Amino acid sequence: MIEIFIKKEQEEKKIALVENGVLTEYYEENEEENRREGNIYVGIVKDIIKGMGAAFIDIGADKNSFIHLKDVLPKANEKEEKKEKIVEEISKVLKPNQKIIVQVKKDSNEQKGARVSTHINLPGKYVVLLPATNIITVSQKIEDKKEQERLIELAKNNISKNNGVIIRTSSKGKNQEIIEEIKLLENKWDEICKKEVDITSNKPQLIYKSEDVVKKMLLDLDSKKIGKIYTNSREEYEELKNILKERKEYQNITLELGGKDILEKYDINSQIEKSKNRKIWLKCGGFITIDKTEALTAIDVNTGKYIGGASKAEDTIFKVNKEATIEIAKQLRLKDIGGIIIIDYIDMLKPENKEKIEQLLKEELKKDRSKTQVEGFTKLDLMELTRKHICSHKD
Repeated sequence: MIEIFIKKEQEEKKIALVENGVLTEYYEENEEENRREGNIYVGIVKDIIKGMGAAFIDIGADKNSFIHLKDVLPKANEKEEKKEKIVEEISKVLKPNQKIIVQVKKDSNEQKGARVSTHINLPGKYVVLLPATNIITVSQKIEDKKEQERLIELAKNNISKNNGVIIRTSSKGKNQEIIEEIKLLENKWDEICKKEVDITSNKPQLIYKSEDVVKKMLLDLDSKKIGKIYTNSREEYEELKNILKERKEYQNITLELGGKDILEKYDINSQIEKSKNRKIWLKCGGFITIDKTEALTAIDVNTGKYIGGASKAEDTIFKVNKEATIEIAKQLRLKDIGGIIIIDYIDMLKPENKEKIEQLLKEELKKDRSKTQVEGFTKLDLMELTRKHICSHKD
């Protein structure tokens, strides 16, 4: 059973997602921090950088946001797109002081401004609407070919001509729910497009604010598996009560208003503190270390105290790597690690053991509601993968 805990103290909000008593996701939000990922703005083009095929866009943040040419040109269906690259100067597409509708794809940090795109997406529980495209695709986690075909046909028959969708994993076996959500999201997009904008203003304008962490959880997770939501805030309680009334899928979720010590259940506070450790011990006696840099996250696997008894060295190494893989998948989700991730496994001599580890990693990452992509072992025997942040402001 999944339980969600929301503890609010003054300007800070702590959100813990717990599965069967184990902390699996944790986020901290500060109301003074201006989180922008998912927001849609009427931005103002500032500097054009021809050599990079990019531009800087003012969206009202301290630092101007960055947009690449590929995020301005119409998005093609990757399955139908020809291999040859489109070559076009950014200055032919964007002009200084031009107004442009953009969505924040990656929030800013201390070093860089936000990354934005003209490719808008509006997420729902069953589909993600892609306005102004003809892309209809289905989640790779739905592996049944017949179900894929059924869902694609259902979407084609119920979406407007100028819109596309990504069909999410939660759509499996659904029918009317998908149809209703497509219309709901299309109406939302129409409302965004009709929003009054001051055309005389030379300042950027916010036209859509994205969902917060808790709303995203409710959209992403299987509603049948969510048992309870606890909060110590009357304000949060009333807001969540209204949200749970919006969808029939949420009818079985219990909402409870508790005291300030709600994070003492399942010893959540202790689990939160442990989640901040750089070094994580494995049950077998090995351990992993996680180090974040500006460019990537490096994860190192070590045998530690585990010597494997009378077993062969290769078997010992494989056991540690296997246990480390399961733990790494958990830690990526728990710490909400995003971007490029490099795993330095203990060297394995047998190619079949490498294949088993890669397959295990892919299977474990299916439990993650964030988008992940396993690239495999490099020539240097390092495992390379990428993961998208759930809540980008944590970096």
